[in-house]
Amino acid sequence: MPVPANTVKLIEKPEPPGSNECCGSGSCCPCVWDYYREQLALWQQQQARLANDTPPSPAKDA
Repeated sequence: MPVPANTVKLIEKPEPPGSNECCGSGSCCPCVWDYYREQLALWQQQQARLANDTPPSPAKDA
């Protein structure tokens, strides 16, 4: 089934690296923490865009 053109792929919130995933030497390029921060920034940007694109709630009759 084709995916509509206006469909946005939601990014899952990244999990921080586990304590056993970083060697702590500072010589890895990129470090798992660099990748995590990059993915977290992308997720935060998407969340902000989605929050701004939320349609207003319909007005309730008083």
